[in-house]
Amino acid sequence: MADGVYGPVERRARHARPFARGRQVEAGALNDVLALLGDGPYPRDRLIEYLHLLQDHYGCLSARHLRALCELLNLPQAELYEVASFYAYFTIVKDSEDAPPPVTIRVCTSVTCALFGAEALIADIRARVAPDQARVLPAPCWGLCDKAPAVVVGRRHFIQADAAEIAEAVHAGLTDPVLPAYQPLEAYQAQGGYELLAACRRGELTPDGVAATLLEANLRGLGGAGFPAGRKWALVRAEPGPRFVAINADEGEPGTFKDRFYLERDPHRIIEGALIASWAMEADRCFIYVRDEYAAVLKLLAVEIEKLERAGILAPGFIDLRRGAGAYICGEESAMIESIEGKRGLPRHRPPYVAQAGVFGRPTLQHNAETVFWVRDILEKGAAWFAGHGRHGRKGLRSFSVSGRVKEPGVKLAPAGITMNELLAEFCGGMADGHIFKAYLPGGASGGILPATLADIPMDFGTLEPYGCFTGSGAVVVLSHRDDVKAVALNLLRFFEEESCGQCTPCRVGCEKAVKLMERNEWDETLLMELSEAMADASICGLGQAAPNPIRSVFRYFRKELAP
Repeated sequence: MADGVYGPVERRARHARPFARGRQVEAGALNDVLALLGDGPYPRDRLIEYLHLLQDHYGCLSARHLRALCELLNLPQAELYEVASFYAYFTIVKDSEDAPPPVTIRVCTSVTCALFGAEALIADIRARVAPDQARVLPAPCWGLCDKAPAVVVGRRHFIQADAAEIAEAVHAGLTDPVLPAYQPLEAYQAQGGYELLAACRRGELTPDGVAATLLEANLRGLGGAGFPAGRKWALVRAEPGPRFVAINADEGEPGTFKDRFYLERDPHRIIEGALIASWAMEADRCFIYVRDEYAAVLKLLAVEIEKLERAGILAPGFIDLRRGAGAYICGEESAMIESIEGKRGLPRHRPPYVAQAGVFGRPTLQHNAETVFWVRDILEKGAAWFAGHGRHGRKGLRSFSVSGRVKEPGVKLAPAGITMNELLAEFCGGMADGHIFKAYLPGGASGGILPATLADIPMDFGTLEPYGCFTGSGAVVVLSHRDDVKAVALNLLRFFEEESCGQCTPCRVGCEKAVKLMERNEWDETLLMELSEAMADASICGLGQAAPNPIRSVFRYFRKELAP
């Protein structure tokens, strides 16, 4: 209609709404959120941190608080909900729903804990704890495999747990994390800590020289990919700034716990390695991304980073400690970067690679926590010291997370290229009493399964691939004659089904269909192998590409177990 009849101002007045479109923000909810978040600004990339603050305080994410958070961040509700619902440890409560019980008990049901009776433990806990006191949920690996079965009450870890102990903890309100006996800043400095970083900053070392030393030492990415660290440093430095460093401590591979081991004992060696990498990259900021399951690690890192800032070793805010929220996929480097940016942890299509376009689209040096743990030792002791530890023609040291049917599980620092038989005899005290060595997972859930007859193969990057397996992050799970390999493979595929990010069809649908086929008494080899091939060839990232490895291993090495 012409403006002469209903002019623009009159039209707005005629159709004005008494309130904005969509569900409305309650003043009380907005005040609640402001009280937790403090004064602005509220950058979008810290969305996951804000969600953690709300859930830690209220025990869940209520719809009214989420609407208020959308208002503060100027986000559409759909965008916020898709992020909050992506991560397993956020509990969203709709307006029509009641809040969950005050305590959440999570029982690990991944492969090692399953071997030690996780399913029966869940039933026992539920029989002892009233539903209005706590909810009991199955959960993926907590990085406590050497002390299975593992249970978390609230944010407190319980190892080799029994139901009576868990019920008592709930009644006593024991839900906060307990700090381990770690080396604090003062003790670390007394042993020469941060002197190497100071020498770098004084110009006594050069970035190119440091990268060359790491390359000569044969330090490789110890998160599983095995890419040469020195080469990665050179690639990132060749990109124009500004640059970032991102340290990945989101180890979620079932059977893996070496990063937790080092972070809980010697965190400053990892921090100094990260700061030397940041110096070499001339980085604007260093992100340390830690999985939410490691509550004690997050707490101690916050304490020690604050000490570094007060001591003038670290500029305030240079290390940005980020907390995961229960998504295995965020162990993949680009998915972790998406999470750092406050998004769903969906792996990116490549190229461009993270070294070219990482955090906020800038060149980013991404390393696993254990990789930077070795930087100080290698630079102080020399490349030959690290490279001289290998066996069977391999070079370097490897931290193996060993769990399962062994007498002495735990993190075993051993020469690269050690065989499973050597690792078992020399570092693990042999098999547990009453168990006969039958099989082993050399690289966690995705690394495949090998029989005991193939336990003399050197375990290192590139040595196990001809056998359909890989060593990955060094998560070794040992199985005995009492264990059902078919059941183990099914447990692993259920994990992948739960943890698939859902972005690509081959992985999302493939994991689901594989589980259904494996739950049958008789496995359809033709169909399962065809499905495995499609997943491996067409999935976007390593999760879907490696998920079929347990299936292939069973058909290749354990055909006798397939008989009905």
